Amino acid sequence: MSTDHNVSEANIHQQAFSLAGKIAVVTGGGSGIGFYIAQSMVQAGAKVILTGRRESVLQEAVETLGSNASYMVNDITKLETIPQLVADIETRNGLIDILVNNAGINMKKHAVEVTDEDFDKIVQTNLYSVFSMTRECGKRMIERKQGSIIMITSMAALYGIDRVVAYTASKSAVGGMVKALATEFSPHNVRINAVAPGFIETPMMLTAMGGDPARRDKAMDRTPMGTWGKPDDIGLAAVFLASSAAKFITGVTLPVDGGNSIGF
Repeated sequence: MSTDHNVSEANIHQQAFSLAGKIAVVTGGGSGIGFYIAQSMVQAGAKVILTGRRESVLQEAVETLGSNASYMVNDITKLETIPQLVADIETRNGLIDILVNNAGINMKKHAVEVTDEDFDKIVQTNLYSVFSMTRECGKRMIERKQGSIIMITSMAALYGIDRVVAYTASKSAVGGMVKALATEFSPHNVRINAVAPGFIETPMMLTAMGGDPARRDKAMDRTPMGTWGKPDDIGLAAVFLASSAAKFITGVTLPVDGGNSIGF
């Protein structure tokens, strides 16, 4: 086999993982895992639009990410604003190729203490908003016969974790939604997948684990790789699922967890 042939094959493989020329929207992309997903997508060549409620956080993120990133302030829990948000994003930036439904909230509370209002707030953000964003972007992607939508679920959707009942319910529902939507959207070349992060080293996770040593030790003991994940582990997984390297993958939830979900 010639050297030239090897080089051209390598280029083709490299291009399969590229997001060059793609436009991606990352909800809640100003901080935490959302920021690292945005960063990985920018590094893979995408133009990324962040959404979120706090303009100062979004501004700081965009300054860090550089000229291929921009933002739009939006509260995705206000479902009535979502159709206009998607329309405005496409008017200003071009057609959306990739949607990452990252925005979400958690609540740590014993189930018997969770009020109906508490439960509703979690589900509103983590489920209803995700569906609305997916529907509005999805209908446009279906018309164009291309697109990739990525959900963010959780270990809580894969096994039982105490004191997070509302969060678990919302993320389990998102996992089910991935399968249902994949059956409807995939015939139109619009893929739907999810990433289920394990225990990822973010300031929020480290603070939470620091305040609950028993949970920290339990989480580490059942992680075969014996370490916390890094935020860019999630970012790179999202890039893969969004890229043409994953063109025949739809309807799956990919655990990125060091083996935690199968550990003992």
